Amino acid sequence: MRAIQVSRFGGPEVLARVEVPEPVPGPGDLLVEVAAAGVNYADTHRTEGSYGGPIELPFIPGAEVVGRAADGRRVLAPTLGGGGYAEFAVVAADRAVAVPEEVGDGEALALLVQGLTAWHILRSSARVAPGESVVVNAAAGGVGSLAVQLAKVFTAGRVIAAASTPEKRDLAIRLGADVAVDSAPDGYADRVRAANGGRPVDVVLDSTGGKTMLAGLEVLGGFGRLVTYGNAAREGRPMVDAGSLAESNRAVAGFWLRPAMEYPGAYHEPLAELLRLTTTGAIRPLVGGTYALAEARRAHEDLLARKTTGKLVLRP
Repeated sequence: MRAIQVSRFGGPEVLARVEVPEPVPGPGDLLVEVAAAGVNYADTHRTEGSYGGPIELPFIPGAEVVGRAADGRRVLAPTLGGGGYAEFAVVAADRAVAVPEEVGDGEALALLVQGLTAWHILRSSARVAPGESVVVNAAAGGVGSLAVQLAKVFTAGRVIAAASTPEKRDLAIRLGADVAVDSAPDGYADRVRAANGGRPVDVVLDSTGGKTMLAGLEVLGGFGRLVTYGNAAREGRPMVDAGSLAESNRAVAGFWLRPAMEYPGAYHEPLAELLRLTTTGAIRPLVGGTYALAEARRAHEDLLARKTTGKLVLRP
């Protein structure tokens, strides 16, 4: 079968198209003929060898697929240790979720990693309460675009989108944000406060890291929460003074989806809610770009260059 393989760590240039044997499912597994595979920031970290946990070379990237099982069911599932950038992939049977025909392949993929992340950073980590103000950094991205919409569904108050270009800020407004601001770290705190009527905010959701994360921390009010769930800027992990947090009654929470999916009620239930919200039109997962399998390198390049919005999809 055709697949994309990484034989050495590096940038998008190490993604190579190869022919490999079709994977063989074990007990409790399903073989899925891949209709589409999702592209995530985590894939770029795995490719360069900077992802948490050991990674053995060579490997096939791709943590999520949608496609047909041998019995004809259309399913969405995370892959077992990667393998999604291929014509066939193996998934755990108990993780395979039926996808309504009304939900497109790209929309379904947007709900697995990005959708579950957006749901959990709002519900489980930030624990957003009705009426609270929420800042969403990278608001036009895969997670951010869903977080903006879900914040409204979860009855947050003022939703402030932060994005890098006027086009991305306009998109966030169309998705339901009350106001959008430039996400550049310089002047970020002043712009966010002004967008919230001169007041500090209750919640900041950040996947950029570095200076942007620290700027987000500046705008939190008492009992405010910042949730960090990525490091797209690749600036390293900023140090946070615990004493300063205590003195101002602020909190910083971290979120990583992979272990979170093992918690009771953290996978099937929120994913079912996300699929329901999509079928009813309450949320609109964005498909930002569709690439042929052989274009995996370009997909990673576009993602790293922040040229994209919404979910990126590879089609075998």
